[in-house]
Amino acid sequence: MNGLHGIIFSYEKRRGLRELEEIRSAASIPFGGRYRAVDFSLSNLVNAGVTDVGIVLHGRYQSMLDHLGTGKVWGLSRKRGGLRILPPFNYRDGWGVMPYRGKIEALASSRSYLDTIRQDHVVLMDGDLVANLPLADIYESHMKSGADITVVCGNDSFHTENGTYFERDGQGRVTEVLFNLHTPRGYRGLEVYILSTQLLKELVDDCDSKDQYHWRRDVLQARKDQLYLNSYIWNGFAAQIRTVQEYYDRSMQLLDPTIRADLFTPERPIWAKGADKSSTYVGVGGYCVDSLVAEGCNIEGTVENSVLFPGVVVEEGAEVRGCVLFKETVVRRGARLSCIIADKNVEVLPDRTLMGHQHYPIVIAKGSIV
Repeated sequence: MNGLHGIIFSYEKRRGLRELEEIRSAASIPFGGRYRAVDFSLSNLVNAGVTDVGIVLHGRYQSMLDHLGTGKVWGLSRKRGGLRILPPFNYRDGWGVMPYRGKIEALASSRSYLDTIRQDHVVLMDGDLVANLPLADIYESHMKSGADITVVCGNDSFHTENGTYFERDGQGRVTEVLFNLHTPRGYRGLEVYILSTQLLKELVDDCDSKDQYHWRRDVLQARKDQLYLNSYIWNGFAAQIRTVQEYYDRSMQLLDPTIRADLFTPERPIWAKGADKSSTYVGVGGYCVDSLVAEGCNIEGTVENSVLFPGVVVEEGAEVRGCVLFKETVVRRGARLSCIIADKNVEVLPDRTLMGHQHYPIVIAKGSIV
């Protein structure tokens, strides 16, 4: 789609992910057995024909750089355009180096990049959004509506902490922009916005000159009467990874075949780096049921209702139930795990018992030996 340019926000901003975000941004968190969260945003863009994508970074970005590489996996390794990494920026005040205060500040820090955009329209997306959006249809809807900004919203079942909510009239025009609500109402925004490149540059310049840095407060809320904000309702599966509990709940939802079919539709494939591993092996005494298991795993014990990333080892006599185990995690013989999220290269020693709860999963940091 030559008329649309993609900008993905992958800057450091979450606090509820605890150990999962100590070494990475939310957008580079592994999800679904073989993906990173950012794979979904990138795939949404590529499947819509977008050829130029910029990714805004901030802190803890080495994991993201390693994952993205040149962008070849998504067909974005190009001599002109393709994938562009927008360098980190910090503003300084009395407290020293701080994160971005908002999307406008993040864009203002890469203002020169906006001048290089060749396309007439831009789609802004958060890198931690897990959804398979028909972005080409959304763009077409935006063009037909004549709106200044199109906001993409989830259905009534989509809620997450500290979200942006939109109320709209019968024609789909946004009439109210709300956030920090005690009792949510309206439609929850997916933090996906389409607008013209020229309007984006004008908004960034105007807000930056007034030290306004919040996209939803200083643009959407403050200018909803001056700008025509149109809404697009997405009724498929959508999730944003904001807390450990949300990450666990959304991971467990993937065990539902209906949700998997909605998220991994053949018409819009989700592209990701391969693990370059052999097929998974389930031993004679091994037992694996109702689980997502990536390639390269070795299962000699029991695995139930779990998500296993490449290279996970479950030794004989070990039990894994309701867990999410990242790459190269090893569960030694006799160990028992329930409601555990284990980061990469974790080793659980023989006969250990680790019991979380579905409403309070336990997180084990990367490289830990328990």
